[in-house]
Amino acid sequence: MKFSEAWLREWVDPSVNTQELADQLSMAGLEVDSVEPVAAEFNGVVVGEVLSRDQHPDADKLSVCTVDVGEDGEPLQIVCGAKNVAAGMRVPVATVGALLPGDFKIKKAKLRGVASFGMICSASELGLADSSDGIMPLPADAPVGEDFRRFLQLEDSAIDVDLTPDRGDCLGMAGIAREVGVINRCPVTPPVMQVVTPAIDDRVAVDLEADAACPRYLCRVVRDVDVNAETPLWMQERLRRSDIRSLGPVVDVTNYVLLELGQPMHGFDLERIDGKIRVRMAEQGEKLVLIGGQEIELDDQTLVIADAQQPVALAGIMGGDDSAVCDTTRHILLESAFFAPIAVSGKARSYGLHTDSSHRFERGVDPLLQAKAMERATELLLEIAGGEAGPVVEVANEEQIEQRPLIELRARRVNKVLGVEIAADEVSDILARLEMELEKTDQGWRVKAPSCRFDIAIEEDLIEEIGRIYGYARIPTNRGLSAMEMHDRPEVDFDLHRAKLLLVGRDYQEVITYSFVSPEIEALVDPQKSGIRLANPISAEMSVMRTSTWPGLLQTARYNQSRQQQRVRIFETGLCFYRQDGEIRQERVLGGLVSGDAIPEQWGGESRRSDFYDVKADIEALISLTGQRDGISFSAAEHAALHPGQTAEIAILGEKVGMIGMLHPEIEKQLDLNGATFVFEIKLDNLAQGRLPAFESLSKYPSIRRDIAIVVDISVTFESIRNLIRDVSGKIITDILLFDVYTGENIDSGRKSLALGLILQEKSHTLTDKEVDDVVATVLSRLGDDLGANLRE
Repeated sequence: MKFSEAWLREWVDPSVNTQELADQLSMAGLEVDSVEPVAAEFNGVVVGEVLSRDQHPDADKLSVCTVDVGEDGEPLQIVCGAKNVAAGMRVPVATVGALLPGDFKIKKAKLRGVASFGMICSASELGLADSSDGIMPLPADAPVGEDFRRFLQLEDSAIDVDLTPDRGDCLGMAGIAREVGVINRCPVTPPVMQVVTPAIDDRVAVDLEADAACPRYLCRVVRDVDVNAETPLWMQERLRRSDIRSLGPVVDVTNYVLLELGQPMHGFDLERIDGKIRVRMAEQGEKLVLIGGQEIELDDQTLVIADAQQPVALAGIMGGDDSAVCDTTRHILLESAFFAPIAVSGKARSYGLHTDSSHRFERGVDPLLQAKAMERATELLLEIAGGEAGPVVEVANEEQIEQRPLIELRARRVNKVLGVEIAADEVSDILARLEMELEKTDQGWRVKAPSCRFDIAIEEDLIEEIGRIYGYARIPTNRGLSAMEMHDRPEVDFDLHRAKLLLVGRDYQEVITYSFVSPEIEALVDPQKSGIRLANPISAEMSVMRTSTWPGLLQTARYNQSRQQQRVRIFETGLCFYRQDGEIRQERVLGGLVSGDAIPEQWGGESRRSDFYDVKADIEALISLTGQRDGISFSAAEHAALHPGQTAEIAILGEKVGMIGMLHPEIEKQLDLNGATFVFEIKLDNLAQGRLPAFESLSKYPSIRRDIAIVVDISVTFESIRNLIRDVSGKIITDILLFDVYTGENIDSGRKSLALGLILQEKSHTLTDKEVDDVVATVLSRLGDDLGANLRE
């Protein structure tokens, strides 16, 4: 909700400055996003009157004007290129020496040989519009010679308030003014709003066929309206300062009432309405062309305003193009209705729309406001565009309008929840200023909220209101007292915080992405699983619950790479979701992504791209926190999203805990990623139980090392060799080192040579050469039998 501070101060004028006012609103729960000047800086601009307009002697597109700017002496001669300049107009004039937005200074000039002593300004030249078709016309009674900034009250601020969804009552000047008045204990003086006496008896019948979705509907005929009349400058300015463009008197009046009272309204071209108005649910497949030309296909859960033949508006959202007011419109049908929030909520988004009207109806509009808004709009429309108004036709089902409940508020409960003693008289005063109906009881009060406050339903809601108006800053800070209870924490439990610190220490950065992803990227990255679709998604790009952290990580990487951040090392922890046995289940996972150089660019070493083994080392370090380093294994695997030659399954003591691999080149291309991208994911619940390290006494006897070189098939892994050696030798071989891998000359095709260092040691005696030779022989024999290994010559 964006509004003019000067307009607000016409309703309520507390003795605080602009910044204090903004701070008050924020502390009261109406967060102020910005406070900005309503106009750019300029000076030397005054109100002038064009006395005459003559054709420039040497330029067809220029005219020579004499302009009275209220100064003694002769009027100014000004050369002007605008088509709409005419004698008798009041216009803004930048005199010689004036400074306009963009640091543009007005000087004496000659245009095609004719002297010009100033400039007649357009709204865009003054920074009051993005573009202009000509000079800015001013009202005929604008005082000649008055400073233009003072005339338009441009020493004003536009305050933008970011309201939470529960505060729909403040989506109008009336609501904001009420809040400011309550906070500052000062009176609110709304403008006088007259009830319009009908001058004609024309009316349109209304059938309320969907009274649960629309419990109240009002309409009124206004005939002989001049839709081409000029909207008053004061109204145009108030609309502009709320970021609403002037579009003619009918639309401007309904928009003005929207901003002033918070009630959306709509004006139909009466002659394009066939018969009566029907408020009904749409028929499945029915079509409607909206204002602006967009055609939508309706479903049977959509509320529409229809005439006898077809829908003419999307209820509470947008009018139809076929019944819209146009330049030839003479007769108007004004609409003012109350639509239940649940009937409008989500409908605009489902059709790819979001309007000021839907924004308010989704949050809740006062169900008693419609008649007041109708009278206000009629009064303004007749004043601006003329015409004659008929009686107001109102059809309502009061039983369908939710009544505000009676809430029991206990004085002791207020003081306990807020942590401060607030006098009963002050509580009563706060609630009364908030327009609550009060009845004193033995324990406190019986309270009924006003019809505009949909958010107040229980005792805690009232306590919140008391707290924010009393002032959170006035509530003292007290140290809470509670019993401390120490809980055991097994030493072997996996510490996620420590794991995050380890990854950060290895140059990763933690990210947080949405648990909702697009079905396209989910199917691309994890096609084996079917994502759970949301019934009411935020958007089409966030309509499926993720089954993996990879979609979010890949999108984050793409976002960074598109902004020239080529080295990406990120991780995320969170929940993934899947169906099992007909139920929705979730599991905690840790996912990571690596792309770009292994280390940042530097002078001390050559740069190289990260590879599979860099990421594998990070995972080994991570899992080592469980004390199960020797139990970690990586085995070749397949995954639809990963490169078939660089994909592995991660296991601990034979139990699968995750996957690692390089993103498939085809997917990498589809996601527009730069270079090889490696991803991994680990199920955290599988890391919950670790192994407690235990000390073993050191042997006082020396160790012996024997190096052997064996030739095996290229598919045989070092891990399988190491496990076999340990099984054969028992504890006598304390360590196994792989210090060389060779393929090439003198090695058969399809085989490789591995050089192993065997460390042997006993705790009870010094090993003899015979004992060592026997162990090595046994190892070589089993390697040959089980793995087809032979000793390299």
